Amino acid sequence: MMTKETNLKREQVSFFSMDDLVPQDHILRLIDRSMDFSFIYDLVEEKYCLDNGRPSLDPVMLIKIQLIQYLFGIRSMRQTIKDIEVNVAYRWFLGLSMLDPVPHFTTFGKNYTRRFKDTDLYEQIFERVLRECMSAGFVDSRTLFIDATHIKAAANNKKYINREAKRAAKFYEKALREEIEKDRKEHGKKPLKDKDGNDPPGGTGGDDGTTVKESKTDPESEWFHKGEHKQVFAYTAETACDKNGWILGYTVHSGNEHDSTTFPEIYDKVKHKDLETVVLDAGYKTPAIAKKLLDDAVKPLFPYKRPMTKEDFFPKYEYVYDEMYDCYICPSNKVLEYSTTNRDGYREYKSNPGDCRNCPHLSKCTLSRDHQKVVKRYVWEDYMERCEDIRHTLGMKELYQKRKETIGRVFGTAKEFHGLRYTNMVGKARMRMKVGLTFTCMNLKKLAKMKQRYGLLRPLVSLFLTFIWEMSSQNDEAALGCAS
Repeated sequence: MMTKETNLKREQVSFFSMDDLVPQDHILRLIDRSMDFSFIYDLVEEKYCLDNGRPSLDPVMLIKIQLIQYLFGIRSMRQTIKDIEVNVAYRWFLGLSMLDPVPHFTTFGKNYTRRFKDTDLYEQIFERVLRECMSAGFVDSRTLFIDATHIKAAANNKKYINREAKRAAKFYEKALREEIEKDRKEHGKKPLKDKDGNDPPGGTGGDDGTTVKESKTDPESEWFHKGEHKQVFAYTAETACDKNGWILGYTVHSGNEHDSTTFPEIYDKVKHKDLETVVLDAGYKTPAIAKKLLDDAVKPLFPYKRPMTKEDFFPKYEYVYDEMYDCYICPSNKVLEYSTTNRDGYREYKSNPGDCRNCPHLSKCTLSRDHQKVVKRYVWEDYMERCEDIRHTLGMKELYQKRKETIGRVFGTAKEFHGLRYTNMVGKARMRMKVGLTFTCMNLKKLAKMKQRYGLLRPLVSLFLTFIWEMSSQNDEAALGCAS
């Protein structure tokens, strides 16, 4: 029998409770059960006047509006407010009835500018949620996976100006300069003079001599270049997570900053006394990072990186380093002796031109006019060799393969479901807010689901333990009866 729907129910008057309209397994209901958001009052208390002015909107509701936006990947605050007007679950989460007016979409923007801008509010919210996850016992921070992903900026690729690039000072420059001077002194070499009178060994920053693109729309974003298919203005979000996908920290940088230069900031946020291993991709495989981690008694796990050698030439591993005599042995068993340590931190080992001139392997070794082969060894090369030993340790290959299941999945989920593929925010400050709220929502969602799963298993576990206790008690009574 065919049934025809009518519109009579549209005007039907009903009595209902808001709580009855939200499904028990809705994600917002699970989040509300797993997290008490009243801590936000303490974080923003100093931003409000206690005895003057008009009554404000509830600050917890303001933050929850943002959580709804990033939790469900809504593209803008304007669209978020439209969705809240018609979505019962959103209203329930915010504490609004069906008749309560929803704040105007500009309300949050004004509150951000007047109260929350240039504060660490969102980072504190992220840390508070993370502490809740850790106190529940879900986070295993002994092994961390760190990587970075780019976020397309709200900037027109054709509207830019060319400016001279600045050479950024590296975090290890001071230590490198000291190591260079120490190494030269041990080899009986004189200290290096300042280059052009003002540039000590290792470099200190300044003009780079090249030009870069600067966006007219968002100058804090930078030109991101990866291959031929990705050339956009972008930001970079560097993130750390554990083996279960819990996000433990994040930083935001301009799109053209290399992973190896931004690593210390994210590492300082997530390092702790229980940290054992950090898993990193090839972009982080530098002697400075290896030294920083190993000096902190943390094992760095890098992937294999193919030697960057000219075709038909001997790769560097064909030249064997003799640690005792501080020299290299070439494939023809000739000695390359130490020559100097340059200002970039490399020891130079040079061959005897007389030995190389008549060598049958000369064409595969060097094309220099004076028939002299030069092999360079970084002053911190010992740290890279220790990293190679770690890479070959049993189980490390399988651990590195988990990157795609951990940090790779974090980035994929954030971009596909939480709107992190691109941004409509301008400036690093707002980008930190966006990234922080996105990762906060991802941890919240994971926390809510894990607590629900644990809550469902708890009665079964309790019943099982009770059964085991009763069985053991009965066995003990039977044993006593037999003994008597």
